[in-house]
Amino acid sequence: MDVLAETLEYIRPALQADGGDMILNGVDDGVVKLELVGACGGCPLSQMTLTAGIERILTDRVPGVTAVEAS
Repeated sequence: MDVLAETLEYIRPALQADGGDMILNGVDDGVVKLELVGACGGCPLSQMTLTAGIERILTDRVPGVTAVEAS
């Protein structure tokens, strides 16, 4: 398993604890494209979850990741 997949699996339980999950839709020039689903998909705080949570963790742990975008 690569570093990106391992890191997403590290993050996933926190989303699932709130009734949500994420789907990786690809990576383009260091930008990870994720879709939040379940309770996270309709949550008004989902953009904060992407930037303050997921993006921070991915940019710290995965070389080459520069940003996370909702897709």
